[in-house]
Amino acid sequence: MAYNVAIVGATGVVGQEILSILAERLFPVDMVYALASRASVGREVSFGERDLKCLDIEQFDFRDADIALFAAGAEVSKEWVPKAAKADCLVIDNSSFFRMDPDVPLVVPEVNPDAVAGFKKKNIIANPNCSTAQLVVALKPLHDRARIKRVVVATYQSASGAGKEAMDELWNQTKGIYVGDAPTLEAFPRQIAFNVIPHCDDFMEDGSTREEWKLMAETKKILDPTIKLTATCVRVPVFVGHSEAVNIEFEEPLSADEARSILREAPGILVIDNAEKEQYVTPVECVGDFATFVSRVREDTTVENGLSLWVVSDNLRKGAALNAVQIAELLLNRGLLPGQKH
Repeated sequence: MAYNVAIVGATGVVGQEILSILAERLFPVDMVYALASRASVGREVSFGERDLKCLDIEQFDFRDADIALFAAGAEVSKEWVPKAAKADCLVIDNSSFFRMDPDVPLVVPEVNPDAVAGFKKKNIIANPNCSTAQLVVALKPLHDRARIKRVVVATYQSASGAGKEAMDELWNQTKGIYVGDAPTLEAFPRQIAFNVIPHCDDFMEDGSTREEWKLMAETKKILDPTIKLTATCVRVPVFVGHSEAVNIEFEEPLSADEARSILREAPGILVIDNAEKEQYVTPVECVGDFATFVSRVREDTTVENGLSLWVVSDNLRKGAALNAVQIAELLLNRGLLPGQKH
């Protein structure tokens, strides 16, 4: 059976990545609807070897779609996800708007696949934050073995996590510096070229940013509410690929060698870790790949039962588009997708 699929936000970097991954992974589609704002109507986007003309979301009837993948931000999701869900269209939403709704499952297929069944309450499944997705993929198999007590994570997040305008700003600032132009600040609060910014999303009353809060709250919802987590999220002058320095404290002893063995067997993970040969993964090397890469696994002797590791993933793929498509595949494989609409 093939399905009618709507992509909301099809002109954005994540929307285009969703279209690419649906085609790459041969998801069984009949009709594909590329939806965007009125300003983008008629613009063409690629789906495999086909070009699709964008349709106006204001004019689209979601009763024509079996499933909709939203990649257009929280404000769009706030307005249109409930309308799509009410039209009997199953929604996978990439925005932050529904993630902490107790009636909406927050799913990473390698971590909590059984949670997808909870979509029936509202006909909605939420996709986690990009930095959360890769983190919990790495934490899950270790938590199953030795029970995680506390996680301290520093993220090094690429410009693409803030959208196409942010990537353009990094590019334009980098070029401008070589010819003496003053950097223009629009997408970021500080110069991003040749710099790092310890500020992702808005600040909260306690001094944390919303990005740091998301990491904590989403990890608890997806993996285990008893895990304590603190984060510092930093934007870096990288176009694609998020990196994380992760320190973990466990309930039980776990050696670095055993941790590597566990991670090598875990779904969605590739371990590249040999210090003698300088083998580790950087953001440049992860771009375009489906995996979450783990490197530099080592024991932390400053705490009881501690490990440190380095986690890298393509944030546009595993952190967003790929995870959304994997959720759709999980629903398909479990027979939870509704029958095709004609």
